[in-house]
Amino acid sequence: MNKKILGIGNAIVDVLTKVDDDFLKKNNLVKGTMKLIDKIEFEKLKKRIKIEKVMAGGSVANSMAGISYLKGNSSFIGKINSDKFGDLYKKSLQDINVNFSYTEKNESLATGASIILITPDSERTMCTYLGISSQLSADDVTENNIIKHQLIFLEGYLWDKGISEKMFNYAIDISKKNKVKVAMSLSDIFCVTRHKQDFYNLLKNDLDILIGNEKEILELSETKNLLDSINILKEFNKLIVITRSEKGSLAIHHNQVTECNSEKAEKILDLTGAGDLFAAGFLKEYIDSSDIKKCLHTGSILASKIIQKFGARL
Repeated sequence: MNKKILGIGNAIVDVLTKVDDDFLKKNNLVKGTMKLIDKIEFEKLKKRIKIEKVMAGGSVANSMAGISYLKGNSSFIGKINSDKFGDLYKKSLQDINVNFSYTEKNESLATGASIILITPDSERTMCTYLGISSQLSADDVTENNIIKHQLIFLEGYLWDKGISEKMFNYAIDISKKNKVKVAMSLSDIFCVTRHKQDFYNLLKNDLDILIGNEKEILELSETKNLLDSINILKEFNKLIVITRSEKGSLAIHHNQVTECNSEKAEKILDLTGAGDLFAAGFLKEYIDSSDIKKCLHTGSILASKIIQKFGARL
């Protein structure tokens, strides 16, 4: 039987647009980052842009879509409202055979959405209204959901004090009790800065696999260079995967460091989803018991494919 991966994350609809660097300056946005905004700011910003494309997103959901693209068996839990964006979201996952194990209801908040501003250098800057997705709680995740899978994949974006933290811990406890592996992505350098101690504790006590880019890893380990980070992270005796854009990727596993070159991309259009799709390739191979080099290589292939198209789904 096909091995299964469950992603738990923010259910976000991506609203993509092209802007120049000046637009970011005028709107006080830091290029390449994700900023949380409220519904009013979201609507204001939406009026200032020309929408190129609307599609389902969300970091871990993009990874589950990538696993399905590789003919893997993936499921996703994320909170949506039964509104227009919620319907679009649910359908987008069903269309690509990702099992969406959440029953939407009429909620007080709208389905989450993110305006993704793509500058001429293909970098993406995100302004995200989390909406109802931020209310994902332990009540939305059942033991039955988790024990059907071999691995759960959580996103750093979800971690916040209160109901999100309780949900995270609940999902991790069930997983550990049932020998389901636990993987997490660091998501964004701002997440790491804000929750450094919590993420550090999660890595030490709960996670089997951690995936992050070089900047996020340096921030987490509070070092200035990658070699120092690697030496600190080896102590954890976990599988830690580090992406380095065009410099490739590496994994620390059983005190060994395995490196992999990046795949060349003919023409880079949009960097949205590169990390999400890398995680998809890596985790799909990992659950199929491939060696670490192959896991990294498949991750690199998927990352290079996604940056040659607009949006975060292949």
